Amino acid sequence: MNKRLTVVVLLVGICTAGLFIFKPGIFKKDVPDEAIEMLQGVNTERKEAGFPPLPSLDSLWYKQAIIYSLDVKVFSDSDGDGIGDFNGLTQRLPYIKSLGVNAVWLAPFQPSPWRDDGYDVKDYYSVEPRMGSIDDFRRFVQQAKRDSIRVIMDLVVNHSSIEHSWFVQSRDTTNTYHTWYSWSRTKPDNFDKGMAFPGVQKSIWTYDSLAKAYYYHRFYEFQPDLDLQQPAVRSEVKKMLSFWLAEGVDGFRLDAVPFAIEVPDTKGDNFKGNYDIIKEMRRHVQSIAPSAVLLGEANITPGENTHYFGEHGEGLHLMFNFHVNQLLFYALAAGEVAHLQKALSATGGMPHHSQWAQFLRNHDEVDLGRLTKKERSRVYEAFGPLPSMQLYDRGIRRRLAPMLNNDQKRLKLAYSLLFSLPSTPVIRYGDEIGMGDNLALAERLAVRTPMQWNDSVNAGFSTSKSPLRPVIDTGAANYRMRNVVAEERDPNSLLQFTRRLIAMRRACPEMNWGRWEVVETGSGHVTGMIYRWNNSEVLILNNLSASEQQLHLQQLVATDKKWTALNGGPIPQEGKMKAAGYESYWYRLK
Repeated sequence: MNKRLTVVVLLVGICTAGLFIFKPGIFKKDVPDEAIEMLQGVNTERKEAGFPPLPSLDSLWYKQAIIYSLDVKVFSDSDGDGIGDFNGLTQRLPYIKSLGVNAVWLAPFQPSPWRDDGYDVKDYYSVEPRMGSIDDFRRFVQQAKRDSIRVIMDLVVNHSSIEHSWFVQSRDTTNTYHTWYSWSRTKPDNFDKGMAFPGVQKSIWTYDSLAKAYYYHRFYEFQPDLDLQQPAVRSEVKKMLSFWLAEGVDGFRLDAVPFAIEVPDTKGDNFKGNYDIIKEMRRHVQSIAPSAVLLGEANITPGENTHYFGEHGEGLHLMFNFHVNQLLFYALAAGEVAHLQKALSATGGMPHHSQWAQFLRNHDEVDLGRLTKKERSRVYEAFGPLPSMQLYDRGIRRRLAPMLNNDQKRLKLAYSLLFSLPSTPVIRYGDEIGMGDNLALAERLAVRTPMQWNDSVNAGFSTSKSPLRPVIDTGAANYRMRNVVAEERDPNSLLQFTRRLIAMRRACPEMNWGRWEVVETGSGHVTGMIYRWNNSEVLILNNLSASEQQLHLQQLVATDKKWTALNGGPIPQEGKMKAAGYESYWYRLK
């Protein structure tokens, strides 16, 4: 048989260490039936979406990924200029690999004035010189691949910097680039509607004296929106995708997708989206790199999910689940699970090869905008009671550890909850060691401080006397107490717990490929998730309450089934058990 036609990678099960194994060149009879069915289901959807079939489940690597989110410029400075760089990041890859993650998501690293922390891009085809060269980037990607770490990069196509040559030229109404942005000769009726940053941002249309017209910007006035309704702009976006795929990236985190695809309008605030733009980008990426992915940032309601994933999975591969995230924080604040369980059910049901990306904290605020006023007040009271902790009239600008009062037990419980969800988990750099925030910094910069490596000057981030941002040097999360080296030495630290949790999650292929179900536990304070795949089941229980809970699992846990505790703890007896306060329990049934 021609080896090129052989299924190179097929799923065969779990090794004695509990790890997920792929084995080349095996016969179909050795492959679990559910793996065959999964691949058949995926390829049926791909055919309906107009995509070629996948040769193996290995092409769905993102369903097995643990993503580590980081910003190069505040991660590790190799040359002492106070700014993190790609050489510094490359040197830190052994640490990233030691966490057990297998993908990194890089914040914007392209040339920028940094008026919005790099999200105001002025050159889409290069690397910010303060962070290194394109060759430095290439060396990083090559080493990451040697370490079996995929690289996802931010792609910000909703807007450019006002300093980008495209916008500079667009101010001349006779220039071709004028049509790349949205303009209005008169002041639009909706100039003060739909701001991305309410309370800070005053309008979405700003007058330009040279063009003698108003330009459109959903974000800050120095970030004019590119008009992706224009074929020339979409063609340019395809060139960007092609360029960075050729440089070796494995995917793109698409910033502000609903804003990027919306049809500009000068009236009202009922903005409409052109979802074909997502599908067009997906087709282009698939034509170049079939295993590359699109990870979308889209804070939408469950009823809109199909627009972004596509009816047959022809849209985004992954999408951040903001709906669940908001209810997750309500659950942590209230110690109640009902709303979270409803949110999980509401966001279930999607194409085989579509995937949620679940997270606790990201680089922005905790967005609570879709909670009721009463629910939002409860989360504010628990996690951000002071006005200085709140942002944009909707969210909290704090890191996870200070939100939970640096309570190690609650932090570990929160991460167990995250990793128990049906998703690709995403963790933020520094959260694995319980890093804090600096509320003296403006807006979202509070949670974007330098990584804390050790107790030396600037937490080991940089030898510069003037780092890009100050490291946290006060409170419980100050760098002398909270750093990688200190937590490496403590077997009970949050860092070591995170490593064990990631290893446990990666040892549970049921959670990547299986059917999941929210289960009742007999307590309104304890979440229950069960995954079934390949004649195996994984059950995860998380007690969000500080008090012990009596659980009743009779309908779920039959007395003749033998469960194994993956992280210690009691085995349910006759369907009953007691769950200690803020404790989690992971079980497998073979």
